[in-house]
Amino acid sequence: MNWILLVVAGLCEVGFTYCLGRAKSVTGIEWWAWMGGFLVFTFISMGLLAKVTHSLPLGTAYPVWTGIGAVGTVLIGIFIFHEPATFWRLFFITMLIVSIIGLKMISS
Repeated sequence: MNWILLVVAGLCEVGFTYCLGRAKSVTGIEWWAWMGGFLVFTFISMGLLAKVTHSLPLGTAYPVWTGIGAVGTVLIGIFIFHEPATFWRLFFITMLIVSIIGLKMISS
């Protein structure tokens, strides 16, 4: 169950970075709405991370959380914000995914 919560926490990290990406291109009430989404996702993400560290090692939970967030944010950048999908960018994201899987495999 804690691994599921950790994945949800990582996906919420992707959510708050998405909100930041949207907020940078708008003003007024729409900016406040995206920043409200940022705060909600941040609160949920950090809260879930804090919860799972009660039973998962911090040295495993934190890198997995940031890795999910990093991979998700790069994918959002490529598919939604039309950032470049270069060979090296995809190569290093793949290495990050392999590292996350490796941490999961060696952790309880």
